[in-house]
Amino acid sequence: MPWLVRGDQVLSSLRVADSLGVRTRGLVGRDGLEGAILLRPARSVHTLGMRFPIDVAHLDDDLTVLRTTRMDGLRVGRPVRRARAVLEAEAGSFERWGLAVGDVLEVRE
Repeated sequence: MPWLVRGDQVLSSLRVADSLGVRTRGLVGRDGLEGAILLRPARSVHTLGMRFPIDVAHLDDDLTVLRTTRMDGLRVGRPVRRARAVLEAEAGSFERWGLAVGDVLEVRE
């Protein structure tokens, strides 16, 4: 199972959605999320059909955090120009992790 890492700190378990089918399904219809999901490639996300609010981080090619936001249900997010991936986690996760714009993330096996 992959892990989401910042420096030497493990933030969360991670599911990588790097195929069209998995990205399209995302978190729709789920009751919650254990860990986080990385959608790659992606520039924007939506919460249509989602049952819980999420934290969203837009990331560049190097997985540097460009922007973070919280999204409630029934929202469509705006694309972020330099974003190449989007990280999603249950609302409140980013605050617990201390995730901020400029953080460089890594996916480790």
